Amino acid sequence: MKTRIKELRARYNLTQDELAKRVGVRRETILFLEKGKYNPSLKLAYTIAKVFDSKIEDVFIFDEE
Repeated sequence: MKTRIKELRARYNLTQDELAKRVGVRRETILFLEKGKYNPSLKLAYTIAKVFDSKIEDVFIFDEE
């Protein structure tokens, strides 16, 4: 799964650590999400999208591979 988290973090001027604290996860989780190495739970995806005032499908891009 691809994400736009890194792009959105830059737009909102947030570090990985700041985003992690806002959504209640470790910084490494944000890092793995950005690299596509971790698929979030629906709750985490919703929480991240809410931080960026976006829809889940605007933050996470489902890749059928």
